[in-house]
Amino acid sequence: MSATTVSEQSAVAIEADPEKITFVADGDAKAAASKTEQPLSKNANQGQSLTEQTNTTDVLSSFPLSVADGLITKPFREHLQSCKPQPRPELTSDQAKKYSELLDLISNLSDLPVSSKLNTPVTPLADNERMWLTQECLLRYLRATKWNVAAASERVKSTLIWRRENIGEGKLTPDYISPENEMGKHLVLGWDIHGRPCFYLIPRNECTEKGRRQVEHLIFMLERAIDLLPAGQETIALVADFGGVSRKQAASVGQTREILDFLQNHYPETLGRALAINMPLMVTIFFKLLSPFIDPATKEKLRWNEDLRQYIPPEQLAQFAGGDVRWEYDHNVYWAALNQLTEHRRKAYKERWVRSGRKIGENENYLRGGPEPPVGESTDRVS
Repeated sequence: MSATTVSEQSAVAIEADPEKITFVADGDAKAAASKTEQPLSKNANQGQSLTEQTNTTDVLSSFPLSVADGLITKPFREHLQSCKPQPRPELTSDQAKKYSELLDLISNLSDLPVSSKLNTPVTPLADNERMWLTQECLLRYLRATKWNVAAASERVKSTLIWRRENIGEGKLTPDYISPENEMGKHLVLGWDIHGRPCFYLIPRNECTEKGRRQVEHLIFMLERAIDLLPAGQETIALVADFGGVSRKQAASVGQTREILDFLQNHYPETLGRALAINMPLMVTIFFKLLSPFIDPATKEKLRWNEDLRQYIPPEQLAQFAGGDVRWEYDHNVYWAALNQLTEHRRKAYKERWVRSGRKIGENENYLRGGPEPPVGESTDRVS
């Protein structure tokens, strides 16, 4: 790994803002040449202003991806048109009432402790915290607490404090996390058949000693997968490839329990599907030991050693996982591209939030560039 920072890598490897990432589905150069760029999904530009669409086009055109050799080294930019999020169920009148109650409670939240330690100072909610408190976010906590408004409110506040401690401004920077991913042990690559961003865990590519930064790395990459959620989708697909993993490379029981804890408590209803392949006996035993700590809702989403092509289009599934994509991990290229792509998404998301009035309870479909208008202009929003 060279000593260049992500920003320096960006100048060398990315040229400019990187969102022109093309889709190469196989090693056939002739076929690849006809696929120099997959078109945007049908709703990709809905909900965007003309300026946003122009800026997106500029970003795409500034980041060409050669497909002459059929090799992919950067994350895909968009899900395939055939990959459509499943429609959300309508709320009952009772659920809508409970949502309104929770929204009132959270909207009146003025400040919070800066950490979970006793007697720590309190500070007002920052813009990024208010922006995180979307309509869908509050509904996820309500579902996770079986529509108990008081419990959901406490869990939301607990997560806000946890995020201050673990993700707050400047805590998890690309340059700080970069050494953890030098061998590509975590990837955000492609989308599943329902438009869920695919977050890969590949423990055989472990390259660092066990420590706190390994957990922070997982949090960082999970947040990047969330950045790439398309409009209408709230969940991600987790793909764990245990092929070739050694006992030393596997996460410790303590690390795994901590990861399960923050996933279940601070990212409720975020895991849409979990796929594990090449499961050796020791990993199977390991998961059986952890089974009591995995909540039933999560267990229902787990699939072991199945054909991933059932769940992820082969055109966006790497060959090592059974797909058609010829993939090679080049850390300098991938890391700079991923961080510029997700930064571009976050910037557009925040611009929409500011434009719509900086509201707690804004809808994510609008914020992610979907067809729904902002809350207050919608005729079918939660009331």
